[in-house]
Amino acid sequence: MSTARIEGIDRLTYCTNGSAENFAAARKCFLDWGLSLMQESPDELLFETLNGAQVRILPPSHAELAGSIAMESGATLREVTWGVVGDGALPTVATDPHGLLHRFQRSIKRDVGVQGAPSNAWGQVQRIDTPSPVYERAQPVEIGHFVLFTQKLAEAVKFYEALGFVMSDTYPDRGAFMRCAPEGGHHDVFLLQVPGKAQGLNHVAFAVRDIHEVFGGGLAMSRAGWKTQLGPGRHPVSSAYFWYFECPVGGLIEYNADEDHLTAAWQPREFTPGPTVFAEWAIDGGIDGYTRRQPQVAAGGQFLSEKRH
Repeated sequence: MSTARIEGIDRLTYCTNGSAENFAAARKCFLDWGLSLMQESPDELLFETLNGAQVRILPPSHAELAGSIAMESGATLREVTWGVVGDGALPTVATDPHGLLHRFQRSIKRDVGVQGAPSNAWGQVQRIDTPSPVYERAQPVEIGHFVLFTQKLAEAVKFYEALGFVMSDTYPDRGAFMRCAPEGGHHDVFLLQVPGKAQGLNHVAFAVRDIHEVFGGGLAMSRAGWKTQLGPGRHPVSSAYFWYFECPVGGLIEYNADEDHLTAAWQPREFTPGPTVFAEWAIDGGIDGYTRRQPQVAAGGQFLSEKRH
């Protein structure tokens, strides 16, 4: 009996719009994002998260993309490689209803000895005589999930269910949050059907240690000149903290931390889509990206909480 199962995302392959400027922008973006550049050539960039998950950047002329059809025009996500653990045969290569190619391999990800800062929730003190960290930038631990716009929601759900994915939560007839195994993070893929919205990539989320790294990474990206789409903020559906930035090779990229961990006992919930369901709170345009904490010029050298007479 096969015990092979999908563990998570091992690699994402993006395709640029074909210009040298877009290729260079992608290189800078993912370096600023905190990934490690492992390989570089005129027609390929290979980045890595702390646990070994990979991001590949290819031009549309690359031999591996020959004959394949993108799910949308321009720079976008072209392939997802899933890491499989356990014994037994791997799934075969598959193309989802949007034209996105899915590959499968024995997982290349490794265990890493990093931990987020413990919190001192009321009645549960976990951090004693130790301050929480301040991050000057982020170093994503892994690739957490991706989100696709779809006009084939029911068909796409069946595709992922055939791979062993299970439902976490839904927007009935509008969206499906799915995880690749009964136990794990809230979702590995989210499918969103918006009337009149063409299929394509919405965003890719990268998991970081904790909320402090979400802030540190977001501030560093702002200082580097990258545009915030939304954040920082918090999702009520998955409980995760987020910060979204525009990405030169398609969609958005997200720093993500503290999402819910689910088991087979979890019962999927139904939500009506809306701004307050998407974000309990969020900052449009981001927060100050020129200093680590507060804009001292505007504050006149004082803390902003100080009263001025």
